[in-house]
Amino acid sequence: MVSIEEQIRAVEEEIRTTPYNKATSHHIGRLKAKLARLREQREKRTASAGGGEGYAVKKSGHATVVLVGFPSVGKSTLLNAITDAKSEVAPYEFTTLDVVPGVMEHRGARIQVLDVPGLIRGAAHGRGRGREVLSVIRVADLIVMLIDPFDVQQLSVLEQELYDAGIRINRRPPDVHITRTDRGGVRISTTVPISLDEGTIRAVLAEYRIHNAHVVIREDITVDELIDVLSGSRSYLRAIVVFTKADLCSGELKESLAREHPDALFISAEKGEGLEHLKDRIYEELGFIRVFLKPQGEPPDLDEPLVIRKGARVRDVCEVLHRDFVSKFRYGRVWGRSAKHEGQRVGLEHELEDGDVLTIVIDR
Repeated sequence: MVSIEEQIRAVEEEIRTTPYNKATSHHIGRLKAKLARLREQREKRTASAGGGEGYAVKKSGHATVVLVGFPSVGKSTLLNAITDAKSEVAPYEFTTLDVVPGVMEHRGARIQVLDVPGLIRGAAHGRGRGREVLSVIRVADLIVMLIDPFDVQQLSVLEQELYDAGIRINRRPPDVHITRTDRGGVRISTTVPISLDEGTIRAVLAEYRIHNAHVVIREDITVDELIDVLSGSRSYLRAIVVFTKADLCSGELKESLAREHPDALFISAEKGEGLEHLKDRIYEELGFIRVFLKPQGEPPDLDEPLVIRKGARVRDVCEVLHRDFVSKFRYGRVWGRSAKHEGQRVGLEHELEDGDVLTIVIDR
């Protein structure tokens, strides 16, 4: 009997040796879908067989950030510099053999920061306890990718390992909706011009044993993005690139890296360089806003804001404060950027903005 590993290698080889053109696009699309499905089967078997102990991490604070990088790139040093944690630091690889959590307090937010064992090439396929590390990364709110500026290829390796593990960084899920039906075959509706032809779409769906469905596509997508939708197991996370050892970089090297990676940051955790800028960037990427609460007839509490995410409504604040506040809610009053006028009377669905002052009135 042919093993899953042998099937995967055979499909990979067929994809590699099949020339891509209009005539073969359906076949290659189906091969890619088959490869994705086989890899998912392999991961499920590994997990059910107990492929090593996982890392149990209890999330805390307003959000969770994970430090990702090669061994000895400076994750532990950074964790110690920006949080209350004490992660072991030594000049040899694989110092961190477990997940070390710390808490960073910044602009009123308590942010959990995780130092995980270093990733290496092949991590997505289990090398160096890669699967366990990647399982922790999946549940984070933000990835901080630490890169040695003298070994920039680390970045492409990390990006590939994350991609192979089903983690899509700085991307949003494709705007595609698939509704299975009992009959009628596959119906495809599009709201924009797309590059994929219907034959390829049907071939990919067939590999996932979908023969009756209504597919609605609202943006141009690739065959890989369609497979991502069908897989249903992809994680879409924000990530920022941080070059370490900034104190050792020449001005010329920094300028060159900045041109290639204009959104990247430069830090030296040992020297304390760039850390406040990094904290600000983490806070902004997490999309926090601060809301100041004002009891009726009293001044607002401007010392301890409530930290919530952008897009939060009055309902979300009520749920944070007390489980009964939603059911007993009468109305709210808002002062600030989201209010049409000072002290505007609002309901549960009113969307708040950074710096708003809020009074909640409930039935007693």
